[in-house]
Amino acid sequence: MKRLLESSSLRALARGCAVLGAGGGGDTYISLLQALQATENYGPVPLMDLDELPDDDLIMPCGGIGAPTVSIEKVENGDEGARLRHHLEDLTGRRVAALMAGEIGGGNGLIPITWAAQMGLPVVDADGMGRAFPEVNQVTMHLAGISPSPAVMTDERGNLLVLRTVSGNWMERLERAAAVEFGGAASSTEYTLTAGQARGATVRGSVSLGIRIGEAVGRAEGDPVAALIAELGASRLIAGKIADVERRTTSGFAAGSVIIEGLGADSGRLVRLELQNENLVALERGRVLASVPDLITVLDTETADAIGTERIAYGQRVTVIGFACDPIWRTGPGIDLTGPRAFGYDFDYTPVEELAGAKA
Repeated sequence: MKRLLESSSLRALARGCAVLGAGGGGDTYISLLQALQATENYGPVPLMDLDELPDDDLIMPCGGIGAPTVSIEKVENGDEGARLRHHLEDLTGRRVAALMAGEIGGGNGLIPITWAAQMGLPVVDADGMGRAFPEVNQVTMHLAGISPSPAVMTDERGNLLVLRTVSGNWMERLERAAAVEFGGAASSTEYTLTAGQARGATVRGSVSLGIRIGEAVGRAEGDPVAALIAELGASRLIAGKIADVERRTTSGFAAGSVIIEGLGADSGRLVRLELQNENLVALERGRVLASVPDLITVLDTETADAIGTERIAYGQRVTVIGFACDPIWRTGPGIDLTGPRAFGYDFDYTPVEELAGAKA
């Protein structure tokens, strides 16, 4: 029996997507409002397991690209998804059977639901990351050898760009440059694949995971942060207040760093988060507490709501947690593509649970 994505599940999903965004993926509040309006206007969206689709059904991965700091002010006009689908079908000569989030993290986990409601299509219970990563090619489809081409990009004005590139790295470079020219943010689809391919080339069950995370926080009795940590098997890295924020929008990314000053049991500690759309690394006086591809998420200490990198502000009381990424990212190719060295850090990846154990 298909699950229908409607108001209550969308609200839980938004909360879960924010946690899985690791600070990035775009603002979930705006995307939730859009999804709620679309499902009210057009009806709930079926959530389908990949096994429910015929092997040759075409799936369109989609979402936003650009800097989260831009996306909270530069809002879509609503027809970007239909435009992407129309041109993708023209390019492939095939009908799109379902939509999929390119990344489940942040607002990008909700955008396909809005578009699917408008088109009368289902969304598959899978995505290309199991979280949010900064770059277009940092997806499981890339690891599986799925071609990123053809890609289609569009903006709220109706501008449209079709890209065919020789590699995922080139797709990232060219799409990022185009997003900058579009005003810092745009909508796109790339790595089109069939349901048969998707079964071995995606992170499955990620939409359901987002809903479970949101529901765990929503039904928490007492400390919602503790409930979320228990649900995720996460490590509490520090609890304190935001003491400094250095953030800039450059080259299609939101980049910078955040300093958290410990409070209570963590008094006297200082932890720095390094940002590139997402929280990439957590450092304490040069010691690594957690790093990509594992997830580092900043939570409001009172509500356990995740705070995106674009909304971090001085004085906020926060708890920072780290938790394990999908196992695909802990393979050799996964670490090469998304580990700390992929972002220019001169240290090797160590799983967050091992780092937490060493600290203890």
